[in-house]
Amino acid sequence: MDNRPQWGTRAGFILAAVGSAVGLGNIWRFPAVAYENGGGAFFFPYLFALLTAGIPLLVMEFTIGHKYRGSAPLSYARLSKKYEWIGWWQVAVSFVISTYYAVIIAWAMSFAGFSFSLKWGDDPEGFLFGSYLNLAEAPGQVGSIVPGVFIPLVIVWVIALGVLFKGVKKGIEIANKIFIPALVILFLIIVVRALTLEGAAQGLDAFFKPDWSQIASPKVWVAAYGQIFFSLSIAFAIMVTYSSYLPKKTDITNNAFITGFANSGFELLAGIGVFAALGFMANQAGVPVSEVVAGGVGLAFVVFPQIINEFPALNGLFGSLFFICLVLAGLSSLISIVETFVAGVQDKFKVSRAKAVLYGGGLSAVISILFATQGGLYFLDAADYFINQFGVALAGLVEVVIVAWVLKELKNLQNHADSMSDIRLGGWWRVCLGIITPVVLGYMMVQNIITNIKDNYEGYPTSFLLYSGWGVAIGAIVLGFVFMSIKWQKNTLEIPEKKEVSQ
Repeated sequence: MDNRPQWGTRAGFILAAVGSAVGLGNIWRFPAVAYENGGGAFFFPYLFALLTAGIPLLVMEFTIGHKYRGSAPLSYARLSKKYEWIGWWQVAVSFVISTYYAVIIAWAMSFAGFSFSLKWGDDPEGFLFGSYLNLAEAPGQVGSIVPGVFIPLVIVWVIALGVLFKGVKKGIEIANKIFIPALVILFLIIVVRALTLEGAAQGLDAFFKPDWSQIASPKVWVAAYGQIFFSLSIAFAIMVTYSSYLPKKTDITNNAFITGFANSGFELLAGIGVFAALGFMANQAGVPVSEVVAGGVGLAFVVFPQIINEFPALNGLFGSLFFICLVLAGLSSLISIVETFVAGVQDKFKVSRAKAVLYGGGLSAVISILFATQGGLYFLDAADYFINQFGVALAGLVEVVIVAWVLKELKNLQNHADSMSDIRLGGWWRVCLGIITPVVLGYMMVQNIITNIKDNYEGYPTSFLLYSGWGVAIGAIVLGFVFMSIKWQKNTLEIPEKKEVSQ
C-alpha cells in the first residue's frame, strides 16, 4: 500500500505546479528575451518550443513521478538503479538554486518597503549597489553580512520552511492556493495601471512589433527553447516530486497542458505590464524604448524604481505591488525547489518530514547567508549562471537522452500517461523527446561550452569562476554519485500500489 502524502485536490496540484513554474524569470527574463529576439515574431518559435519541448517534457516528468511514486532520486532508481544519480544531480542543482534564490526574494521584500518612501532616491543603481547591497570592490571578497538583506532573508526562510513543515496538503497546497491567485490579481492591477500611462502604446508596439528577419536565426530558436526550458521548472526534480503526490486516477497529459499554458499566459501578461511601463519611461525621458529595455536584476531593482519615481500618482503603492508580486512568485518557486531535497532525504534516509525540512532546508538557509554578504552579488551571479547553463540545461539533456535513447522507456511512459489521460499522446510526443529536444538542448550545450571557454562569464577572474561557477556546477554532478553510493533501505525500491483517493 502507498502511504505517500497526496494532494487534496487536482486544482491544488495544478496551482502548485504553476506556482513552481511562475517565478522571477517570468517577470524579468521573458519580456527582455522576447524583445531581443524578434518581438512579436518571437512568439512563433516560443509556441513551437512549448509544444515540442516544454509540454512533452512536463508530460514525461509528471508520468515518471506518478508511475514510480517517489522523489526524483527514488523515481529514477525505480526506473533503473544505474541512473539514480540523475535524480540526485537534479536535487543538488535545486539545492544550489535555493541558497541564492531566497536572497533575491529578500531583496524584493526590502524593496516593497522602500517603495513607500522611494528610499532609492534619484539614483536607483547607486542605491542598489552602494547603500543597499554595500557591494564589495572585487569578485571573491566576502566582506561582512549586510543587515538589510539578512533580516528579510530570515523572514523568507521562516515562511518557506514553515509551509514545508506543514506538509504537502496542509502546507504547499494551501500556500499556493493563496499565493498564485493573489499574484495574478496584483499583477493584473499593475498591468491595467501601466496600460493607462502616457507612452504605454509605444512600449507595447516595441514588444509586439514583429521583426520577421530574425525568425531564420538559430539564436532566436535557441532563445525560445531556453526560455521554455528554464521557465517551466523542468530538470529541477520539482515536477517529478510534485507528481509523485498525485492520486491513482489523474489526467497527466491535461495537467501538463494546463501548467504549460498557464505559465506562458503569465509570461505574456508580464511582458505587457513591463513594456507598458518601459514605454512610459521612454516617453518621460524622450528616448526610444530600445534605450530603456533591461532584463534580470537590472530591470527589477534599477529600471523599475526609476519608472516608479516618474509615476504621476501613488508611486509608493504601485512600487510595493510590483515587489510584492516578485515576493509571491519567488516564494511559490522556492517552496517547490526546497521540497525536492526534502522529499529525497525522506525517501533515502527514512527520516520524518520535520527532520528532512530541518536538515535540508536548514542547511540551505545557512549557506544562503553567503549571498547576504557584501560580496554576495558576485557569488550569486556566478552560481546562477553556471548552475543554470551547466546544471539545469545539461541535466535536462542527460535526462532525455537516457530515458529516450538508453533505457528506451518512452513507449512505456506513453502507455502509462494514455491510460490516465483524456488527451492521447501520439507519435509526435516520442519524436519531440527522442529527436527535437535532445538536438536543441545538445546544440545549446555545445554553444554554451564554446562561449564559456572563449571568454570568462562577465569578465570575472578565472580563479573566481573556477570555484564559484564551474566548481558549483561540477560539484552538483559529483554529489549525485556520492548519494547514489548510499544503499536504500530494504524494499524501498519496490513500487507501492497506489491507494485510491476521491477528488
